[in-house]
Amino acid sequence: MQSSQAPKSFNLREQVVRQVRSEIITGRKAPGSVYTVPGLAAELGVSTTPVREALLELSRNGLMSPMRNRGFRVEQLSLQALDDLFTMRELVERFALETLARVGLKDPQPVRALADAVAVAVEQGDVAGYIASDQAFHEALVSQAGNPLMTRMVMQLRDDMRLYGIDSEEGVQRQKASVQEHYQMIDLAIRQDVQQIGDLISRHILAWKPLFRSALAGTS
Repeated sequence: MQSSQAPKSFNLREQVVRQVRSEIITGRKAPGSVYTVPGLAAELGVSTTPVREALLELSRNGLMSPMRNRGFRVEQLSLQALDDLFTMRELVERFALETLARVGLKDPQPVRALADAVAVAVEQGDVAGYIASDQAFHEALVSQAGNPLMTRMVMQLRDDMRLYGIDSEEGVQRQKASVQEHYQMIDLAIRQDVQQIGDLISRHILAWKPLFRSALAGTS
C-alpha cells in the first residue's frame, strides 16, 4: 500500500511545486505574501502532505522562508542579487554550451522534443508550461555535455531567478523569440560551432535582463 501511494504523492508534490514556483518567480505572488499549508491544500483540493513537502522544498531553494506556526513567506530578491545571477548564468551556461559544442550533441531527438514543448506552451499562452518546458530543455541540453556538476550549477542558477514581467507583452515577445533560439542551439551543438553557440546563449540569457530588472524594480 505504501509503495503504491508514493508515486501519487510525489506527483502531487511536483504539481504544487510547479504552480507555486511559477506564481513566485513571475511576480504574481508578491514578496511578503504568505502561503499556509491548509489554505493552499484547500485551494488546490489536495491533502496537506504534498503541499507541506512542496513548500519546504521551495523554502530550501530560497524562494520562501518558513514562519513558525504561520506558514511560508515569499522572499524578496534585490536588484543586485538579480544582476549577480545574470552574471553567473551567462558565465556558467556559456561555458556549458561551449563544452557541449566541443564534444558534439550526440542525441538531438529528446532535446528537439523539449524544444517543441516550449513552442507549444508559447503558442497556447501557457506561462507555467513555458517555464517548466524551458527548464527541461536547458537541463537536457546541458546534461549532454557529460558533466553532472555543471548541469546542477546551471539549473540552480536558473531556479534562483525571478522572471518578473515574463507574462507581459514584452515578455511574450521574448518567449516567442526564444523558441527559434532553442532550435538554433541544437543545430549549433550538432555542428560543433563553439563560438556561435557561446554568443547565442549569451544573447539568449541577457535579452531577458532589462525586462526582469525593470519589473523587479517596480515591486521594490
